[in-house]
Amino acid sequence: PPSSPCPGDTSVLAGLYGPAEAKLSKELPDRAALEVLLRPKVGLPGVLERSREQLLRQTCEAVVLGVLHPRTAITLVLQVLSDAGSLLSCCLNAACMGLLDAGLPLSSLFCGVTCALDPDGTIVLDPTTRQEQEARAVLSFAIDSRERKVLMATTKGSCSMEEMQQCLAAAQRAADTIFQFYRDSVRRRYSKS
Repeated sequence: PPSSPCPGDTSVLAGLYGPAEAKLSKELPDRAALEVLLRPKVGLPGVLERSREQLLRQTCEAVVLGVLHPRTAITLVLQVLSDAGSLLSCCLNAACMGLLDAGLPLSSLFCGVTCALDPDGTIVLDPTTRQEQEARAVLSFAIDSRERKVLMATTKGSCSMEEMQQCLAAAQRAADTIFQFYRDSVRRRYSKS
């Protein structure tokens, strides 16, 4: 299974299972049922993991062409190996690489970018855990590869509308680098076979 492109020492492993037969209780008549499970490095998943699973699932559902696999189940398992900051973005990147690697039909790719706003208003991309703790606000975006539009956004702390727009613009610029990483990874993978 693929690992994801992430800042520094944060790493997440993605495993994708399916499309497989869905349990009757989870079966959707018109598309695949997508489940995302986020496993912390130690211990059991808690409230934070559950809320992140929802954000990750919504983002994946926005691009997976599930109508091509109705009445099936797709399960994406994300295992945190190390968390040194920007974890949600790392999970988003691992999720996209997992979907891509599994050959699922996608309308576009997506990537995650985290920004921290220093108390003085400076934007820090891919902040470390310490930078996140010292920040006035931490924003994470899921950005789509076709039009650089926002598929998901979450904010912790306080920032102005203008600062949010500046963070988004910085995240959209950073997304280009991540999409290039995806392309290079896929090219390397398929040039070996």
